[in-house]
Amino acid sequence: MLKNIIKILIIFILGMGGGIFADQIFRIYFPVEQSVYVTERKEVFIRENTALENAVGKAERVVIGIRTKIESGEVLEGSGLVVTSDGLVVTLANLVPQGSIFSFYINGSSTSYQILKRDLQENLALIKIGRNNLNTLIFADLEKIKLGERVFLVGAGAVNEGIIRNFDENLIGTNIFEKIIFSGTPLFNIEGEVLGVNTISDEGRVLTIPVSKIKTFIGL
Repeated sequence: MLKNIIKILIIFILGMGGGIFADQIFRIYFPVEQSVYVTERKEVFIRENTALENAVGKAERVVIGIRTKIESGEVLEGSGLVVTSDGLVVTLANLVPQGSIFSFYINGSSTSYQILKRDLQENLALIKIGRNNLNTLIFADLEKIKLGERVFLVGAGAVNEGIIRNFDENLIGTNIFEKIIFSGTPLFNIEGEVLGVNTISDEGRVLTIPVSKIKTFIGL
């Protein structure tokens, strides 16, 4: 009886060892492809890109062009965000300084305007343009913002995308670099919701004034 039990244990141990050895050999010469994970990542990437394309199409319709000739003769170019369908637009105060000559463009055509107020400390300006029935997009919920979240901006006939690098209640930092003509462009999340209005640092990095400050400024 005891001999039989010992034989069974020896066979079991040898079998288990052989199985482990065979598994290692097969892993070397016949690697198993984990295609399911690749497929899942590919599907997520495709879905995100489709969502991004759709969001860009909507975002283009809420951005207006701004051209300013300041007293020194220098010309500033940038963008603004349409925030109400009856023509309220938010942009950067340093794009529309007092004593300058302004031009505002929507869909390539110039429009009349009235500068309602400027906040030099927050670097925001509110303008009323002479258009109605304009497209708008909703403001994002900043409580749901995440580091590494994909974002994009639209302006000057171009699109650029990146991720959120850092953020707090005063500023959203991205890893996007752009030219100064992208000042005043809105920043959007992948759903096409507005995160804020962009400034360009001296190094060219896109930094965003968050929608919480914009809502306070315009009284929403």
